[in-house]
Amino acid sequence: MAQSVKLSDGEMRIIRREAELQSRSIAGQITHWVRIGRAIERSPNFDYERVRAALAAALSPDALTLEEQTVWLDQVDGHLAEPGADPAVAAAFDDLAKRPGAAGRDADGNLVVIDKDTAETS
Repeated sequence: MAQSVKLSDGEMRIIRREAELQSRSIAGQITHWVRIGRAIERSPNFDYERVRAALAAALSPDALTLEEQTVWLDQVDGHLAEPGADPAVAAAFDDLAKRPGAAGRDADGNLVVIDKDTAETS
């Protein structure tokens, strides 16, 4: 039985673009990604708790497997795209954004890196 799911406009743009590139329907693209996600989560090289630890800065992303890093990066990118979705995450990103070496996107979507001369001190 078919089900309706609400997705953000940003996610739908990504899905539409990838579906077109892969010659799939939107439903076909979503189904394809669901299967990939399920396979990754069942992989012996993947532990979502480690991804969560890296998102909480309790584990270095360098310690993650390639599969875990892929999910970690996707989660980070999602938070950068919609930083206000989770207030705790938004506060953590605001704090990190002030530190030297921090990378992120400016209002125009450009990648920026904070150097020691422009970092704020607290």
